[in-house]
Amino acid sequence: ELLAVITGLEALTRHGLDVIIFSDSKYVVEAVNQKWVFGWQKKNFKGKKNADLWQRFLEVYPKQKIKFKWIKGHNDHPYNERCDVLATSAADSKHLLVDTEYENSKEE
Repeated sequence: ELLAVITGLEALTRHGLDVIIFSDSKYVVEAVNQKWVFGWQKKNFKGKKNADLWQRFLEVYPKQKIKFKWIKGHNDHPYNERCDVLATSAADSKHLLVDTEYENSKEE
């Protein structure tokens, strides 16, 4: 879910846009809304999973005016249901792309 947020933000070609991100991931939404991620950043993400993704998120986050809204998953929200279908289809595919950033970070 975090990678989806990041790639969506990275796809924006203009800065300073009002962006609302709807997610069924309480972890992602609360990490930003409760400002946990900024505390993790101050501690250099010590002991945190997905530090590479959070650092990547923090590179694109200040470029937009972002609000996060949590929505309950599998609750007939049309966009959330569509995202679930797309994610499940991709995960079940035999043609998955390799996450090279993740693979490279394991080698360091």
